Amino acid sequence: MKLKNLLKAALRSLAKNKMRTFLTMLGIIIGVASVIAMLAIGEGSKQSIQAQISTLGTNVLMIFPQASNTGGVRMEAGSSQKMTIDDVTAISDRCPSVAYVTPQVRSSGQLVNGNMNWRTSVYGVYPNYFEIRNLKLMSGNLFTMNDDRSATKVCVIGQTVVTNLFGADTDPVGSFIRINKIPFKIVGITEKKGQNAFGQDQDDMVIAPFSTVQKRIMAVTYIQSMLASAKSEPLIPVASQEITDVLKAKHNLGPSEDADFTIRTQTDIAAAATATSGILTILLATIASISLLVGGIGIMNIMLVSVTERTREIGIRMSVGARGRDVLLQFLIEALLISLLGGFIGVTLGVLVSQLIANILSWPVTITIQSILMSFLFSSAIGIFFGWYPARKAAGLNPIDALRYE
Repeated sequence: MKLKNLLKAALRSLAKNKMRTFLTMLGIIIGVASVIAMLAIGEGSKQSIQAQISTLGTNVLMIFPQASNTGGVRMEAGSSQKMTIDDVTAISDRCPSVAYVTPQVRSSGQLVNGNMNWRTSVYGVYPNYFEIRNLKLMSGNLFTMNDDRSATKVCVIGQTVVTNLFGADTDPVGSFIRINKIPFKIVGITEKKGQNAFGQDQDDMVIAPFSTVQKRIMAVTYIQSMLASAKSEPLIPVASQEITDVLKAKHNLGPSEDADFTIRTQTDIAAAATATSGILTILLATIASISLLVGGIGIMNIMLVSVTERTREIGIRMSVGARGRDVLLQFLIEALLISLLGGFIGVTLGVLVSQLIANILSWPVTITIQSILMSFLFSSAIGIFFGWYPARKAAGLNPIDALRYE
């Protein structure tokens, strides 16, 4: 029999029992829809994490001193006071893969404006901190390196600070606030960035010249950490190695000695977060795939019932010249049509469910062509795999025994 005739025969057979055909497809429909929805949620969460991590800045490298050791007692990470401005200068001068580098100190401060007050973090940095962190100004200007050299009492504040000290929809550029009773002039307001990947409000901060915070607020001579930016993303590992070599040389450490500092990169953070998201996606997709296996078993059971019901029909076909291969192909085509049609309906349902999840629950959802193709291929494989045994059984029937079957 020609493939065209086999296809027509398979379609006629499925059309005779519409309800049974639909119920057979139901497992495939639910399985494919579940896989599409789960993969969409997983991919959406992965892209959301990557987008949030990118708000930390452009190709950022974070350099922290190791824990200090006092009388044999190790203190908390980053408590060492060995980093100096000379280290910052050395990185800037001797690391060609580094675009920007800034020292950083951080303190908490009580901010006061009239009868309004707010407690937040106060960062002391160089002006290039804004380039490293990809921070834009909504109004006003940045402070300058001259402000840093003279420890000028100026600052840039975030939107959360503006709202809590001056009220929403105000522009306090040029106004003065007190930070731990020290007057600071507001020279700029940052654009709203929202929360980062760790749930921290990136608009709840005050940024001032490094020397101002170091000397006037904290009264220290060391720096707590450094932030650097590689010239491009592929150069992040190169920049990290250059910084390691320069700082080891500055701190009189040999190549084989352990560093007294730690370098963390966006790539490390993103890799860890993406790996966690990826494992969750695989877990969800695996659970959803069980529905496809159940659907495949349903196809096999219904096809076995169909073989039993159509035994006399198979006998008649064989007696008039149909070969076992023709019968095998017919039943395989029926199983494949059920799985393909179920897969198509499942993909449509999966896309609709994903959009509903995005609209109702506001979850990040991303549907990819790869997930749709994978679901189609998987459903086709299920149809062929679970349809093979019933088709093989039908093809192996003895025509005489089949004609005698009641």
